Amino acid sequence: MTAGTTVVILIAAPPGLRGHLTRWFVEAAPGVYVGTPNTRIRDRLWSLLTDRIHDGQAVMIEPVPTEQGWAVRTAGRDRWTPVDFDGLTLMARPRRTGNQPWRPGHEVKENHPPT
Repeated sequence: MTAGTTVVILIAAPPGLRGHLTRWFVEAAPGVYVGTPNTRIRDRLWSLLTDRIHDGQAVMIEPVPTEQGWAVRTAGRDRWTPVDFDGLTLMARPRRTGNQPWRPGHEVKENHPPT
């Protein structure tokens, strides 16, 4: 991957959403998109993804000037969420309690460094 490479992963996404991403990315595998859009395009695409992902999942891994060199955004249901541990991004897996699946709603998580 180059310094400007962005990866988007979609799970159970609407077909129109997947088609829209092919304008800016190459679909390397089913639901995995790779490209080098600029920050403005990435932010607009992320807004579109969060609005239209519904019951699916979306993950965007993008370049940022941090120790790791990347940041993660997640949206949708039953997803792993990025958690910052002293500048190191780790992914928290959803917990299941009893027989009930964990449902986070449609909140959006991002781990961008402070500007």
